[in-house]
Amino acid sequence: MPADSSDQKRILVVDIGGSNIKTLASGQEKRIKIPSEPDLTPDRLVKQVVEATSHWQYDLVSVGCPCVVSANKPVKNPINLGSGWVAFDFEKAFGLPTKVINDATMQAVGCYDKGSMLFLGFGTGLGTTLIKDGTPVPLEAGHLPYRKDRSFEDYVGKEGFARLGLEKWNRHALAVIDILRSACNADDVVLGGGQAELIEDLPDNTRRVDNRAAFKGGFRLWEKHWLRHF
Repeated sequence: MPADSSDQKRILVVDIGGSNIKTLASGQEKRIKIPSEPDLTPDRLVKQVVEATSHWQYDLVSVGCPCVVSANKPVKNPINLGSGWVAFDFEKAFGLPTKVINDATMQAVGCYDKGSMLFLGFGTGLGTTLIKDGTPVPLEAGHLPYRKDRSFEDYVGKEGFARLGLEKWNRHALAVIDILRSACNADDVVLGGGQAELIEDLPDNTRRVDNRAAFKGGFRLWEKHWLRHF
């Protein structure tokens, strides 16, 4: 729980995924999970979250969105969700001070310690964020070309897993980790997302975190250090 710039205010964290919306608030032990749909729009998402968390009390909101975010608003529609996300005003919709960042960046903030850390979120797609000496750099590396006119995400996302099977998918996942680690000159590589647990024989200086990192990141956004960046 943040202890400085939020002045002990209660925070609701919303982690938007291609399969589920996960929420947790300060002082709560159990998260709430809401199924997301391929045609999910941001206004419907806000209504569902507000309804599902009506028994919780919170003063601030952190939103991790699976798309490019700038100036506290999405600038692209998520690939795996509906339309209407571009420039959507989450703060107005929630009626509370709200921080909106890329979902992989929120997880990265939650597990950052020091130095140069690359976060790779193996989920529906491939989320990527670099944090260098405390400065977060959201990336869209998952959409870069990889092989046979397909992107990294096409190979190591959920569809790639379904197409390739575990053994081949694992080989490509390890190759992608190695390529992106080298490209970003990262000392520490952190793997998150639901598919990360399937990766076998992790390389050196590579660690795995679960989705609780997203909630920790959402709480951290309101701390003094991170407020400078978002």
